[in-house]
Amino acid sequence: MRLKTLIFSIILILGCNKSLNIKKNFSFSKKQIEKTMYHWNFLIKNASNKYNVDEKLIKSIIYAESSGDPFARSSSNAIGLMQIKPSAAGLDIYRIRGKKGEPSIKELYNPKININIGTSYIRLLQKRNLFGIKNKEIMRYATIVSYVNGASALLKIFSKNQHTAIKIINSITIKKFFQYVKKHPSKQASNYLEKVIKIYKLI
Repeated sequence: MRLKTLIFSIILILGCNKSLNIKKNFSFSKKQIEKTMYHWNFLIKNASNKYNVDEKLIKSIIYAESSGDPFARSSSNAIGLMQIKPSAAGLDIYRIRGKKGEPSIKELYNPKININIGTSYIRLLQKRNLFGIKNKEIMRYATIVSYVNGASALLKIFSKNQHTAIKIINSITIKKFFQYVKKHPSKQASNYLEKVIKIYKLI
């Protein structure tokens, strides 16, 4: 029993060290991003094709969320490459697939499952919550903000009514959209959007 505990502790320490090292090496460098994401390119491409989601967007979110670390876990229990919360995005995707409960932590540490759920969630945001946004670039930006803080919080900046919010979004420029995002109740939203866009442009 003690041996099992010791082995588990070693694995846990190694996993944590790996996570810390990758985050320490985070940089807005095209070379660094490509090197980090190389291991996940095949899985990302498959998920991109399966859900018809921009491959570069998936990569950008992964790099921004976890720096490409499959063992990443936040204090709010966001897990793995795409930092999926089991009781939030994980639960939504399980419901859509007709599954009971939510994905386990073990499942979300699996890169293939994590990327599949994360990409499926992006598709869900675009086809359910943000459906109707005509400008492709604004749709990408709205998706990024919604991924980190939820679509409801984003749309409420424009209107309490989803249909009206989409209508307003379709009537404004990209510059104006950014101005609205700065009014987001979460300061993280604007900073996160800028971070992901910067990564997206480097890929």
